[in-house]
Parts: sequence; structure tokens; C-alpha cells
Amino acid sequence: MINAFMVCCKKDERLVRLNAVLDRLVLTDEIKADIRTNPKEFLTDLDEVLAADTDDLLILVDKKHVLPSTYAPTDLVPVENTSYMKTNRPGHSLRKPVYEGLKTMCKAAKADGYTMLISSTYRSYQYQDGLYKRYIKIYGEEATAKFSAKPGTSQHQLGVVIDFGNVEDSFAETDESKWLEENAEKYGFALSFPKGYEDVTGFKWECWQYRYIGLQAIAMQRKWFGDINQYLHEFVDMWKKIDNVQ
Repeated sequence: MINAFMVCCKKDERLVRLNAVLDRLVLTDEIKADIRTNPKEFLTDLDEVLAADTDDLLILVDKKHVLPSTYAPTDLVPVENTSYMKTNRPGHSLRKPVYEGLKTMCKAAKADGYTMLISSTYRSYQYQDGLYKRYIKIYGEEATAKFSAKPGTSQHQLGVVIDFGNVEDSFAETDESKWLEENAEKYGFALSFPKGYEDVTGFKWECWQYRYIGLQAIAMQRKWFGDINQYLHEFVDMWKKIDNVQ
């Protein structure tokens, strides 16, 4: 299959670009094989995802891809305490499309009998800096790096993620967490840090953190990337960077 793929690459610049991206990324062999077996179908799906991302939600932020200290979303809106979702304190905010998605999802959860607790949303670079330094004083730098992001490397700075519940592993045993596991993707939300992928994401499992990426991106994540959000974002980031491959 790979040989046939390489033959096609010689005739199609987009396939050359796709091959270059796959060569550079650390993905599973199964994921790469599936994409190379059906490259045109994959590229069609990718085009749909990128066209749908009019709000620029698919930004890669992790320990290797750092936001500047001056970065802040321009469309942040306050998160309100409502009958269908509660906030643990005043002052939460999210990007507008994320907040709209959150409200839709929480209304659905409420209809099923669950009221979601919002514990953390947008964090500025400066806020994350203070949080990280506080954790280091308590737990030490090595332990802190496993569960807390250095300033500039947190998805929270994008204004696209929500921490639900008590922000502890015990949240996984709650009915609200189980509802999110079964339903979050129906509303465009993906788990940021799944269990067993610490080497991929750079962080330990967090059953409480969900990132809004939209329904088209969710569908592509499930179909092509083993339903792992980090893989999707790494691919999109590399695809955008490799514009012209000789």
C-alpha cells in the first residue's frame, strides 16, 4: 500500500505534502497506514475540517508549542451561573463559540438530570505563571510538570477548554463525568489528556478537561486519529507549516 501511495505522490503535490507531514509526525503505525491507504478520502475530510474552522479553534499548544505572554483571545465572553450549569466562582470566561457549545451541551446534560460544575476556563499567561510557581513550591518542579503547564503551554490560555467538577481523579466516578464521556463529542468537545497517553500529550490523565474543537474536527479525530485530540492537533499544525514541499 505504501509503495502505491508513493507512486501517487509523484503525480499529486498534495499527496507529497501529506507524505512529508506523516514522515515528520510521531503517530502510530496504524494511523499512518490508514491514512496512506486512503489518502484522497483523508484529504477530503481534512479540507472540510479546515474550511469549517472559521473561528481558528485548532491551535496546537503543548510543551513544545508555546504561546507568547501577550496572547489573549479577542472574543472572550463571561461564563454565567445558570440553572443548567454552575460556576465555582465568578470571573470565568471562554471564547464565544466555545461558550455557545458549552451552553448547548450543558442544557442537554440538564435534560438528562445532570448539572455541570465549571471549575476553570480561560487563564491568562500571567495567571498560569502564578499557578505554576505556586505548585512548584508545594510539589516540586518535577512533579508539577506532570500535571500543570508552564505559562504559555496551557490550552486554557486559548480560551477553548473547560475543567469540570472537582478537578480530581475522583471526578471520573461521578455521573457527570460518565455523561461527558458518553456525550461530549456529540457537542464538539474532546478530552484533552486521555488515560494512557501521557507520553503523547506530555501530561497525566485529566478526566475533567475538555476542549472544544467542533463537530467536523471531532469526526476526523475519531475516524483518522484514534480519537486522540493531540494527534489531530499535531497533524493540523504540521500541515499548515508545510505549505510547499518540493
